[in-house]
Amino acid sequence: MRVLVVGGAGYIGSVVTRALVGEGHEPVVLDSLATGHRDAVPAQVEFIHADISQPAAVTSVLSRGVDAVMHFAALSLVGESVLKPELYWSTNVGGTRCLLDAMRAAKVQRLVFSSTSSTYGEPESVPIDELARVDPTSPYGSSKLAVDMMIRDESRAHGLAAVSLRYFNVAGAVADAGERHDPETHLIPNVLRVAAGLSPEVVLFGDDYSTPDGTCIRDYVHVEDLAAAHLLALDATGSRSRLGPGGHRVFNLGNGTGFSVLEVVEAARRVTGKSIPLRVASRREGDPAVLVASSRRIQTELGWSPRKPGLDQIVADAWAFLSDHP
Repeated sequence: MRVLVVGGAGYIGSVVTRALVGEGHEPVVLDSLATGHRDAVPAQVEFIHADISQPAAVTSVLSRGVDAVMHFAALSLVGESVLKPELYWSTNVGGTRCLLDAMRAAKVQRLVFSSTSSTYGEPESVPIDELARVDPTSPYGSSKLAVDMMIRDESRAHGLAAVSLRYFNVAGAVADAGERHDPETHLIPNVLRVAAGLSPEVVLFGDDYSTPDGTCIRDYVHVEDLAAAHLLALDATGSRSRLGPGGHRVFNLGNGTGFSVLEVVEAARRVTGKSIPLRVASRREGDPAVLVASSRRIQTELGWSPRKPGLDQIVADAWAFLSDHP
């Protein structure tokens, strides 16, 4: 299958691209490189340097024959989205609108979209399933929810078969594909940067939450398991699948097990053998005590389950990547 991977030079997109190659598919990566890296795209994969908001570039590749699209292209910094909401609406929502228009014109009717758990906002209960209230607390989350709804409406009106995958915390690495964000806002790579001597200390935002050790608990899923879910979702958009044309399904993707900030730090100490100093700071506004996913729907309907659920394995793979790409 020929698959257009938009945003395929980013962290998750590049890992999924490798998984597609491994399964015998023919991915084509389109990426603006605003946050992605050209060297993250496997050498044998066709690369197009363009933005999804450029209709001519997207139309050109779709016109050469594409069976499906995987959509990872987005801005994803929560703090930045609060300061510059217009940028997130124009990029995440406007860009997707251009992509959907081009897909419709080219009669490409299979889509897997990289959504986010940020659509849920502060949960009323955990674990969070797909029926939970959606109430984003940032423009980033709002823009992603808007895209989910846009895709739903596109599916109903024009026969698009689509899956939205709402990730929780993605971590780990696969071979030479791992996290290289600038700035880096994710906990595990930031803890490992301290272990590598690239940062002085881990800042722990609050140790007085109603959790066993007082620190926030989050759900971490290995990026390799995430990639496997994308391939299952791609299969689910086929004409012979239960989803089929005109269907849009939302799936949560998480480990199902929460790990606290202190547990992450302790895992990093075990894996790296480094002391990793900590400094406690005040809580950040809007940080819920516990965010854990229920992935029962995708397990039941698509047969997905994480193969690397252990925290030490996730941290070890991320550490191996950082050690090779200092």
